[in-house]
Amino acid sequence: MDNPYVTEPMRILAIRDETPDVRTFVLQFHRDEARRAFAFRPGQFGEFSVLGAGESAFGIASSPTRTETLEISFRKIGKVTSALWDLSLDDEVGFRGPFGNSFPVDVMAGQHVLFIGGGIAMSAIRATIEWVLAHPDNYGDVLILNGARTVADMVYKDLCREWAQLPGKQVIRTVDPGGQTPEWDGEVGLIPMVLEKLAPKPDNMSVVLCGPPIMIKFTLQSLVKLGFPPDRVFTTLENRMKCGFGKCGHCNVGPYYVCKDGPVFTAAQLAALPKDY
Repeated sequence: MDNPYVTEPMRILAIRDETPDVRTFVLQFHRDEARRAFAFRPGQFGEFSVLGAGESAFGIASSPTRTETLEISFRKIGKVTSALWDLSLDDEVGFRGPFGNSFPVDVMAGQHVLFIGGGIAMSAIRATIEWVLAHPDNYGDVLILNGARTVADMVYKDLCREWAQLPGKQVIRTVDPGGQTPEWDGEVGLIPMVLEKLAPKPDNMSVVLCGPPIMIKFTLQSLVKLGFPPDRVFTTLENRMKCGFGKCGHCNVGPYYVCKDGPVFTAAQLAALPKDY
């Protein structure tokens, strides 16, 4: 959008319930001019708002190759997300963006790609997964590790089935110990444990990672153990973003404003951040 302060109205075209508390919206701009002009890169985010409730930052979950609509997935946990949850088809959502940097899909070209997502954080890397899958000649093998606390909390179940059917693509689903059901046919174990069991080879492979901070911390340790260089591990920090363009200072950490200099960082950059982040 030309003016980052101006909210662009969008309407809800479709609603999908991913889990009991995670929902996906398919959105479309009201104005034809906005629809034609809109573009974004995988990993960028937007500010989505409900009149009277406020706005929140969400990663754009849909593929950058399809911009006639965009998708967001969110968990119902606060004032804004509760207001979004209460909306219905054809209701209006405000949008500002896109903001931030992106996952370096050009740098990853010619390599195998390992995607690791935990819970709702899969939405932050889904656009990059979709980009890589839409350009199969540019990348090698793709391994997707999708984790959740329980079977009921697993997001993008249908998409995982679709991705797994593609040649050269492997999808591993895992739930925390105790979160499985009798019918569960995936892995049982925390993401770092399952990752080490899979033991992917770091040669010519990039990693795209997102999840809760504690998951990222221990997954990064597992990636080091497996030999992945920190400059080939890309993650996204979204839990502190507020205004979208570095004015409010809410997401400042060390030399960075996450919303402006991120949200995508390498593991090498994370290692240099203040230890209390």
